[in-house]
Parts: sequence; C-alpha cells; structure tokens
Amino acid sequence: MRSDVITAQAQGATGDLTGGSEPVRSRRTPDSAHARRHRLWSKIVLYTLLCVLSIPFIYPTIWMIFAAFKPTDEFFRIPPTLFPETWTLDGVAKIFTVTPFAQQYLNSLYLATVITIGSIIVCSLGGYAFARIRFPFAGKLFLVLMSGMMIPGEVTIIPIFRWVADLGLMNTHIPLIVLPIFGPACIVGVFIFRQFYLSLPGELEEAGRLDGLGRLGLFWRIALPLSGPAIAAVAIMKFLASFNMYFEPLIFLRSEELFPVGLGLTRYQDGYGEPLYNTQIGATALTVIPVLIVFLFAQRQFVEGLSRTGLKG
Repeated sequence: MRSDVITAQAQGATGDLTGGSEPVRSRRTPDSAHARRHRLWSKIVLYTLLCVLSIPFIYPTIWMIFAAFKPTDEFFRIPPTLFPETWTLDGVAKIFTVTPFAQQYLNSLYLATVITIGSIIVCSLGGYAFARIRFPFAGKLFLVLMSGMMIPGEVTIIPIFRWVADLGLMNTHIPLIVLPIFGPACIVGVFIFRQFYLSLPGELEEAGRLDGLGRLGLFWRIALPLSGPAIAAVAIMKFLASFNMYFEPLIFLRSEELFPVGLGLTRYQDGYGEPLYNTQIGATALTVIPVLIVFLFAQRQFVEGLSRTGLKG
C-alpha cells in the first residue's frame, strides 16, 4: 500500500514538472501526423513527376526491344505502335548469322575492359601528379593539357592514320587501345582525378610519410583506395565510349571479325543491300545490356565523383 502511494506521488510530481504528459502528447500528435502526410504527398508528387519526365527517355528503349519482333512493314507505320501486331522471330534469328555478331560483341567487351582499366591507371597517376606533386610549370602544363579537349578528333585523324600505317598496325586492335588511353580522350579523366585528389586533406599524406611511405606508396596505399567515386565516374565514361566505338574502328579496321559491335551493326543488310531493320534493332538492344549493368552498379559513385570535381580548384 505504501509503495502504491509513493508511485502515485512520483507520477504526480513528474506531471507537475513537465506540465502534464497528456497535453504535450495531444499537442504534438496532430503536428507530427500533418508533417508525415505532407512528406508522403511530397514524395508522391515528386515520384509521379519523375515518372512522367522519364517517359521520353525510357520509351525509345522499350520500343527498340519490341521492334525486334516486328516485321519490316510495321517500322514505318504512322502512327507508330509500341507492340507488334504480328510477332515474328525472323529478325532475331538472323542476329548471329548475317554477321559474326558474337565475335564482335566479345571484341567490344574486350576493348572496353582493357581501355577502361588502362585509362583508370593513366588518369589516376596524371591526376595525382597535378594535384599533389609540386613541380615547375605544373599549372601551365595542366592548362596546355586541358586545351587538348578543344581539338576535334577529325583534325588529328589523318596524321594518326599515317603514323599507324607506317608502324604496320592497321587492321589491329592496338591503335584502338592506345589512342583512348594516351590520347585526348583521357583528358577528362585526368581532370576528374585531379579535382578529387585536391579535395583530400593533406594530413593523410603527412601520416603516410611518418609511416615511411614514399610518393608511389602514398598514391597506392592512400590516394587510390580513397578515390572510388572518381574511379567509378571515369570507368563509366570510358566504358560507354569504348563499347560504342565507331569512328576509329571505321578508319583502322578492315576485317569483320575484328569489328566492335558499334561498327558491326551497320553491316546488317540483305542480298540487295537493304538494311535489315528488325535484325539491326534486335542486335542494338543486346548492346545496351552491358552499358546498363555498368551504370546501375556504379551510378551513385558516378554522381558523387562528378559532384566532387568542383570542390577545389
């Protein structure tokens, strides 16, 4: 009995100190419920707007997938239709028979993988040198490097073609690998890595020097493991550009077995030289798959890597 009295007194004292728990709860509950409803409706409106805005970007891809199962006469129908009225597998069946599509697909994967890995190594080393190493004329050299972005590839393709021909590298994959890694295409990657390394605190390198690390050890043990967003951004850009390569293979390659898939898609023709539209579109849909996989797995790091390129200059 005595314990019940003490408990009641304690509850009363607590209520007096807080002004009563029930009135406080009654005042906060409507506000929090209103805030939750407001956030819910804000998300609904936002996602609805995003879905509507994504239609112009998603619709061509969906149409391309279904167009592979259409007969040719439905391609030019007005108004265009999304789903085929007559389903056929004739176009899909010719994807691997008209051209060596499987070999070209492997060529594109091989070229994209090698170029991406090589570009990450070269661009990360170049970006680290410009960001963390003090050497004479570093700023002027970086300005000269960035000015290379303004030179169109069509201007330099003739001297590069003669150089490749003189070295006997025509109809090989070597110029397709060397040029994207060491040519003007790597400048954006160097810039992204440089900006990322500029944002790293200098205390990290000081701690590494205390542990006895040299310049290469600082790069390999500290800078490179922390540059995941920059690596993802450069990897996605280089993989996309390399997998969809068309202009350079058109100049340097002659054999269809060496073609990447971007150039091989132009060779889908019938015996009269007319394009096989449904076969060509079906093959194009297959080329989108690795690009989507790479982007879906690294999109967050890609956005973060691009957002950090302007933190410090």
